Amino acid sequence: MRKHFTWWALLLLAIAGTLAAQDPQPSQFDASAAGENVFFDTVDVNLVNLEVFVTDKKGNPVTGLTQEDFVVFEDKRPVKITNFFTVEEGRPVLPREPETVAAAALPVDGVLPETVAPLAMPLDQRLYLVVYVDNFNIRPFNRNRVFRRIREFLTERLSPDDQVMLVSYDRSLHYRHPFTSQPGAIARAMFELEGMTGSALHADSDRRDLLRAIAEADSVGEVAWRVRTYAGSQFNDLAFTIDAMHELIDTLGGLPGRKALLYVSDGLPATPGEDLFLALQRKFDDTTQLSVMQEFNANRKFSRLAAKANTNRVTYYTLDAAGLRIPGGSSVEIATAGEAGIASFVDSVYIRNLQAPLLRLAEATGGQAIINTNDVGKGLTRIARDFQTYYSIGYLPAHSGDGRYYKVQVKLREKRKGVRVRHREGYRDKPMSDRMSDGAMATLVYGFKDNPLDVNIKIGQIRPDGEGESSFYLVDIIVEIPIGSIELVRIGDFHIGKAKVFFAAMDSEGDTSDVSEVPLNLRIPDGDIETALQQLYPYRVTLRMRRGPHHLAVGVIDEVGAKKSFLSHRFVVGG
Repeated sequence: MRKHFTWWALLLLAIAGTLAAQDPQPSQFDASAAGENVFFDTVDVNLVNLEVFVTDKKGNPVTGLTQEDFVVFEDKRPVKITNFFTVEEGRPVLPREPETVAAAALPVDGVLPETVAPLAMPLDQRLYLVVYVDNFNIRPFNRNRVFRRIREFLTERLSPDDQVMLVSYDRSLHYRHPFTSQPGAIARAMFELEGMTGSALHADSDRRDLLRAIAEADSVGEVAWRVRTYAGSQFNDLAFTIDAMHELIDTLGGLPGRKALLYVSDGLPATPGEDLFLALQRKFDDTTQLSVMQEFNANRKFSRLAAKANTNRVTYYTLDAAGLRIPGGSSVEIATAGEAGIASFVDSVYIRNLQAPLLRLAEATGGQAIINTNDVGKGLTRIARDFQTYYSIGYLPAHSGDGRYYKVQVKLREKRKGVRVRHREGYRDKPMSDRMSDGAMATLVYGFKDNPLDVNIKIGQIRPDGEGESSFYLVDIIVEIPIGSIELVRIGDFHIGKAKVFFAAMDSEGDTSDVSEVPLNLRIPDGDIETALQQLYPYRVTLRMRRGPHHLAVGVIDEVGAKKSFLSHRFVVGG
C-alpha cells in the first residue's frame, strides 16, 4: 500500500523568483502578485461523460442509435446533450451527417469501409483496465481456475490501444504490473499470483467451527459472544479491503479516459456474520440477534465506494470466482445435527450476502457481475462487448465544482421492449483544484502525460541541507511556462493571466506526498506584451528532499483558457 509523506518533508522554501542569468526570464514582468484588486471570470469546465451500454433481452449490444434517441436527467431534471460519441466493434463511428464527411469516404451504415483509415480513438475514450485480484478474499483453487479464462480474455478481446494493469490485495495493495498495451505481459504476470495462498480458507474454518457450536449449543448465551467476535473481526478485515479499493480509485481519477476495474474474488460480505446471526435467531427464537447483526452492516461502505468509482469514471466488473454455489453444502454441521432446513436457509443467506456487494458495485457503476457459473468465459465475453461497443454521452451541468453528488439517469426517448440501458448512476462535481490534484497524482503513479501548454521541468542546484552526514538536500525545481500558451485578458494598460501549479512527489520506496497547490498571476504592461509572448516564465520552488531517486509530477492549469498540462520528471538527489 502506498504511504504518504507531507510537504513538511519537502519544505517549500521559495514560492517564486528570478533565476540565474542563463535561465530565460521575463524579468521586466510582474508575475507574482498580479491583479490583486482585479477580478474577472475564470473558466471551470467540467464536462460530464457517461459511458452508456444499450443491450437487447439477450444481452447483445443495440447499435445504430443517435443523439436524438437519448434523453438525460440529472437529479430528475432534463439536461442538454452537448457531446455524443459512438464506438462499434472497437472503432469510432463517423457522424451520419454527409456534410461532415468527404463524399469519397462516406461510411456504410455509419461505419467506415475497410479502404478508409479508421478514426483514432480520442484520449478521453481510451480504456484503462485494472485486473484486481483480491487474494485476501479468495480461495487459491477458485482463483487459479478462473485465471485461464481471464488470460484468454486479455489476449483475445482487447484492442491495441487499451491499457491494462494488474494489482492484487494481500492485506495491502500491490501493483503487480503497470499499465501496458501488451495484455500478454499481464497474463504472464498472473502466473506469479498462482502460488500465493488465500485467506478465505481460514475464514471457512472459523465459520464451520461456529456452525458446529451453534448446532451443539443448548442456549444462545453459550455461542452468541463467539459469533459477535467473529463478525467484528470480519468487519474489520472488510474495512481494510474497501479502503484499499478507495486508494486505487483515488489514483485512477486523474486518468483521462474510460476506467474499468475487473474485481476477482470469492465475494465480500455485505453484513459480516449475517448467516450466523440468523442461525442463532432461528434456533433460539432470539430477535435481539437481528439488532446486534446490524452493527456490522457494511452497505454504506459499499455505497460510498460505488459513489467514488462513479465520481472517478470507474466502472466495476465483478467476478465471483467461487463459481456455481448450491445452498446446504457448507452448513453440514447444522444439517447433521438434525437441522437440515436451517442449514439450507443459512447457506442461502451466506451466498446472497457474499454476492450482494458484487452485484451492487457493478449495477451502480454501469458494469456487469459474473456470478453463479463455473465457466466465466461467457461473462467475460459480455464484458468485452462493453469495451468494444458503447455510446459516450456528455453534457455541461449548470453547476461547477460545488462538491455535491448528483444522480444521473439516461433513457431512450422511445421505449423498446426488452432493451436495457446501463450507465453509472451519479457523480460528485469535483472542484477544479480536486481535478487537478487527481491529474497530478495519476501522472505521479502511472506516468500519464498530457502537455498542451508546453510546460517544461528543470532541476536546478542540488545542495546539502546542513552539515555532516545529513541525508537531506535542498533541490531547486524550475517549471518553465510559455507565456504565449496562457490566455491573457486585457484590463486597462495590462494583460492579466491566472494559472495554478500543482506539485506531487514520490520517492524510491513508493511513498508519496500530498499534492501542493500554488497560484500564479501574470501582469504584463501593454507595451511589453509582444516580447512577453515569446518568452518563458520560470516558476521556481526549492524543496527539501532525501537522498535517492525521486519522481516529481507537475500540473499546470490556465484558469482563463481552461487548458491543463500534466508532466513528470525523474531525478536522483545526492549522487
